[in-house]
Amino acid sequence: MLTANTLPLYVKRAVTVFLTLLFSYFYTAAQPANNLSGGINNRIRTVVIDAGHGGKDSGALGVISMEKDIALNIALKVGALIEEYLTDVEVIYTRTTDVFVELHERAGIANRAEADLFISIHVNANKNHTPYGTSSHVLGLHRTNEHFDVAVRENSVILLEDDHETRYQGFDPASLESYIIFSVMQNTYLKQSIEFASYIQDQFRERSKRKDRGVVQQGLLVLAQTSMPAVLIETGFISNQEEEKFLVTEQGQDLIASAIFRAFRKYKLRIEKNSNFTLDTAATTLQENHTGESTPQMLSTETIEQDPDNVTFRVQIASSRNLVETDPSAFKGYNNVSVIQSGKWYKYTVGHGLTYHEALDKCSVVKNDFPDAFVIAVRNKELVPLSEALIEINR
Repeated sequence: MLTANTLPLYVKRAVTVFLTLLFSYFYTAAQPANNLSGGINNRIRTVVIDAGHGGKDSGALGVISMEKDIALNIALKVGALIEEYLTDVEVIYTRTTDVFVELHERAGIANRAEADLFISIHVNANKNHTPYGTSSHVLGLHRTNEHFDVAVRENSVILLEDDHETRYQGFDPASLESYIIFSVMQNTYLKQSIEFASYIQDQFRERSKRKDRGVVQQGLLVLAQTSMPAVLIETGFISNQEEEKFLVTEQGQDLIASAIFRAFRKYKLRIEKNSNFTLDTAATTLQENHTGESTPQMLSTETIEQDPDNVTFRVQIASSRNLVETDPSAFKGYNNVSVIQSGKWYKYTVGHGLTYHEALDKCSVVKNDFPDAFVIAVRNKELVPLSEALIEINR
């Protein structure tokens, strides 16, 4: 029997080209023409929460429960937490009751809303009743039989749709060859999806004390059709009797929902702090000088020593048109953040009185938290063009 691993290379290439053309209409039609959301902008304003399965599609079956019910309960709990604690976020559900929603429509709901994030909640299953734990899945090409089984199960929901052969252009959820398309698909939002998925797994492992089965790339149709960062969460194994007992309880569902909420909150804060560094005007803090003109207050968790007359270097981590209090909670726990005003912009910096090479070293570390950080030169709390500063220190 031929599999994707045993196909000759020329056949793989031919199939890839064929499937790319075959699915081009299906995948491109799902993408809004002008959607520039999905975490690329600096605000997370709309999240779509998708409770997997529903109605005539029960999903995986346990001894005492069905996947569709557990997924819906957790989805509603996650949405309720977001609505209560993050009031600037609009929550949209693909379903709030036990109804069947076609796979393409789940993604369609998110695309039409131009959502910033798509969260699909599911429960895992395995013929072997031993496996347990949580995993988060992003779009990609699966590499193991175990992951292929998950993709088959989640994608097979299309077989319940009346016109699936036409709508999905003959896609066969059980055929390895059908999945070759995912190896050549471009996913603009893969990096953000993986980031959010990793936050979820961190919360499951560290706060909820669930087994962490990792972040997995898979060929999942519901993720392929969305035009924003998207993650499918397997909250546990309904086929494992002990884990099923946990998943059907109110306490278990609350614990899972709170973990997903905390991950979402962390992701939202990261996007809004780092993307474009546009900070909320509500945090503006100004003081009046003796001339009556508004000037920035130097806000810091510690007193910053005056820079010497000679040029020194710092690392800029953010900038904004509005002055924001430099509380560590607003800058990923960084202490000793200070502000320099340059025209209409406020520059947020760390590291003071550094040599150029010290600043370079610090910048390489800071980039782990602020990827767009860079070295700047300062004299008496005023910016100096870096090129001029380098000439000066090398005289």
